[in-house]
Amino acid sequence: LQCKQVLMSSMWSLRWLWVYLLIGQFAISNVRTAWPASNSTNIQLLGIFGNGLNMNDSSPGTLWSRAMFNAAILLSQQYNITIDGQFIGSQLVASGGITMNALSSSCLLISTSNIVGIVGPTFSRETQVIAPFAAQLSIPVVSYSATDPGLSDRGAYPTFYRTVPSDTTAALTIAQLFMKFNWTSSIIIYQNDAYGSDGAKVITNAFNNNNLTITQMIMFDTVTHTIRGDLKSLLLSSPIRNVILWAETDYTSLILQEAIDCDVLGPQFTWILGSTVQLNSFSQADNAKLIGILAIEPVVASAVNEPTNTTLLNAAYDIWQQYEPETFPGAENVNAYALFTFDATWLLIRSLEQLCS
Repeated sequence: LQCKQVLMSSMWSLRWLWVYLLIGQFAISNVRTAWPASNSTNIQLLGIFGNGLNMNDSSPGTLWSRAMFNAAILLSQQYNITIDGQFIGSQLVASGGITMNALSSSCLLISTSNIVGIVGPTFSRETQVIAPFAAQLSIPVVSYSATDPGLSDRGAYPTFYRTVPSDTTAALTIAQLFMKFNWTSSIIIYQNDAYGSDGAKVITNAFNNNNLTITQMIMFDTVTHTIRGDLKSLLLSSPIRNVILWAETDYTSLILQEAIDCDVLGPQFTWILGSTVQLNSFSQADNAKLIGILAIEPVVASAVNEPTNTTLLNAAYDIWQQYEPETFPGAENVNAYALFTFDATWLLIRSLEQLCS
């Protein structure tokens, strides 16, 4: 493909998608005024984030990821990186974790702007829709947090990439943890969608490959926000005392709260989480009951003593502190997903630069 063909949106192929523009509300919002507008250029990256685009309706993790996305865009302009003589700009979408919000908002922006790459979405369920849609338009998608192993299928998702490890890596890590402590079996609690069921599947496969056993699968309904069955009875009736909880952060907090209420945490049970939770989402009394819980999460290169481009990273932090100092937590506190977001954005920027040079 020629550079021009890659960068120009295929307007005619989007006509059928206008049905999404005629119904419902879209999650497209303006960037906070602290950041300079970057949508004036004709070459733009689309950032898809789970929460709102304002301070009041975003978690710290979302704020940090979005800040690193913005910082990467502005850094590319400082470095005079251009495509066909134009700086790279950006558009933002807040999907609220709702797949149709992500799709309809992306459709609107792609049909009205020259979107040449997508950073995101946040969730695997969104990515399973956005990635094949973008592939039809030859638009690359790089997610910073979608971990579903199925997304590695190049036939189904030919233009999808990610900077976060897939759940296959996490599953192997959990299996190695069990072998280290001579644990032989576990219960899995998982959310009933692609992320949860595929995660439970790869954990089961990792256990089977290492002579470990999953003895029970307990489902959490993401619609009703309840466990299928009585959690206390399901756990206490089992001789197994290890519980792997595979759910997104918000659902993990709900499930842990139920476990607290049912008194099925430590020391009776050892819980291993597939995502981290904020302790301030629980009462001070309940926090004490969470002692002993383990969490598996991806880490960045510096955490395992691998080299990083600190010059580039510090330049991004400087931009963040310049335009949104109130959300900057200090370089040592920026979480992995914010750094994965920067990597995803910078990867697209440099790849497009090389493609069109």
